[in-house]
Amino acid sequence: MEHGSLSRAAGVLHVAQPALTQQLRQLEEELGALLLHRSAQGVHSTDAGKVFYEHAQAILKQVADARSAVSHSARPSGTVTLGLPHSISAALALPLLAAAREQYPDITLQLTEELTGHLAEQLKSGRVNLAVLFDDGQLTPFAATPLAEEALRFICRADAPWFPGRTTVTLAEALSTTLILPGLQHGVRPRIEAVARAAGLATAGVIEINSIAILKSALMADMGATILPVAPVLPEIERGQMRWLDIHEPAISRMVVLCASRNLPPTTAATAISQLAVGVVQRLCTSNAWPGATLL
Repeated sequence: MEHGSLSRAAGVLHVAQPALTQQLRQLEEELGALLLHRSAQGVHSTDAGKVFYEHAQAILKQVADARSAVSHSARPSGTVTLGLPHSISAALALPLLAAAREQYPDITLQLTEELTGHLAEQLKSGRVNLAVLFDDGQLTPFAATPLAEEALRFICRADAPWFPGRTTVTLAEALSTTLILPGLQHGVRPRIEAVARAAGLATAGVIEINSIAILKSALMADMGATILPVAPVLPEIERGQMRWLDIHEPAISRMVVLCASRNLPPTTAATAISQLAVGVVQRLCTSNAWPGATLL
């Protein structure tokens, strides 16, 4: 799958190609499913093959974590994979990486940026050790540590026609504009929808964009406004390209939590990074380096 042909895969594994082909056939017979499509152009994964590959990657990571936990139980070392939602990475990724390099040079911290729904699935399967998620009342499968309460704000281009000269806007007013929002797989959107429903309001005519980079480009093109945390657009705000307004009646915020699996024991390195993340968030909140975030 990764190498495009069985001959290249056999070379990487240092086994004869016929032996690898035979092992693959035995595996397919055992599973009762075809894992690879073979053609003159090489091999490509079937749908069943992709599913099997994802599970195999998770199992291999758990084996590596187990070896690391046994081999380095006295000192934090090894690899830790931490998943971050798109809307959080701008605030947390670089400070956490810098702190990990300084305090735990023997730990390789791998950061992955995904939609919130994808991160939850990866955490369940063991493909990531830790994930920053949002408390939507459905985090019971995980061991969750509250980090911060983050405000969502109305954000638009600096010269956009909405609410000039104002610093606040009601939720009803915000929802009356042309909104550019992430899809429901994104942690921000379900929170906005839930608060709107509770207030007897609804979103309508939303332009859905899941990429933060593309969403910001749409804002700069004056296609609409958005409701997001400030952190992802802080550079544009500091350059005077965008502006934000507080939302009230009611306000919208989300609880940011650090999650780990309840079923898989954490490695020493994962525990160290978990504690480090709590400390980094505390520093960011108390120094106002994470705009709109209040320490829990």
